[in-house]
Amino acid sequence: MKRILALAFLIVLLIVIGTKQGYFQEISFEKYLTENSPPKETLKVTSEESAVVSAVRKALPSVVTVAIIPEISEGVFLNPFDPFNSFSLPRDETQADEQSIGSGFIVRKDGIIVTNKHVVSGEGEYFVITNNNKRYPVKDIFRDPLNDLAIIKIEANALPVLNLANSESLELGQIAIAIGTPLGEFQNTVTTGVISGLGRGITAGSPYEGFVEKLDNVIQTDAAINPGNSGGPLLNSAGEVIGVNTAVSQEGQNIGFAIPVNVLSEVLNNFQSSGDRISRPFLGVRYKLIDRETAIMNDLPEGAYVLEVIAESNAENAGIQRGDVITKIDGQKITEEDDITKLIGKKKVGEVIKLELWSEGKKTAKTITLGEYQ
Repeated sequence: MKRILALAFLIVLLIVIGTKQGYFQEISFEKYLTENSPPKETLKVTSEESAVVSAVRKALPSVVTVAIIPEISEGVFLNPFDPFNSFSLPRDETQADEQSIGSGFIVRKDGIIVTNKHVVSGEGEYFVITNNNKRYPVKDIFRDPLNDLAIIKIEANALPVLNLANSESLELGQIAIAIGTPLGEFQNTVTTGVISGLGRGITAGSPYEGFVEKLDNVIQTDAAINPGNSGGPLLNSAGEVIGVNTAVSQEGQNIGFAIPVNVLSEVLNNFQSSGDRISRPFLGVRYKLIDRETAIMNDLPEGAYVLEVIAESNAENAGIQRGDVITKIDGQKITEEDDITKLIGKKKVGEVIKLELWSEGKKTAKTITLGEYQ
């Protein structure tokens, strides 16, 4: 009996002491959930989702659709979204339906819009359709001869502008958001993914015009990019432009490419400093690169084989002829990595350069003043 009383006394004593020390307190259901749920993961998911929603809400008013009423010839119309031009549609030459062919985004409130050069490479009457479905005729198009970029001018004021980020600070795995009009039909489509690669080199083509263009140092993303997204913005989670969507891989899925925004920034600076036009140096030749193997087989030096000399250009005035092989520019060897376009692109209009070339079976050199691309 004494043992039972002693044990009961001990239990009561422990309860009294525990209560005073705070060991036994009433715990609410809400407090229990708070203390036992995984808040970090929940907050992370909510934060990422909110960031994407906020970025899209911020950027969408500045994204546009580019449309064209094409010039009809020979009663046929090539489908711009057929990657192989595998079929054509018979058309009445009196018909000219407007078609959405690409995307773009506003970079200046007075009507300056960016898109891809290949989006506006066809012949016809162009229009821009804004997010609120206003339709503007395109007054001017400025195409960059060095990059797959173009600047469109419409007559408008107080347009919402997208901010440009710095593509040098991009990292693999960060959020990438693409906005555009895929397949020329689904306006204001948003796709998300991550930056999958940086510094890629690709060869892109335009099924609408049938040309290919080599693009260096592009951004790779798994955000879905389809024909019609070309020219639209690739955004970060803050709603800033990190690239211009330009191509999609035909060989794989979830592989899209965008031109880094720093390339666009250089083009815009050039456009503004040149008085609202793109000013690029121009040599005046069409050429084909000769690699080492081809050079050995044809007893020629490596370099750029001149296919055509543009009439009345500085190259013609300097005496460059079809069949000449340009081997060096200012002492720098012409290679696949450093071809004429890239080397001339680093120069300025009016700059004097020295060409080393192989002409009529012998080495020679010529000094040329670079003209301006028209």
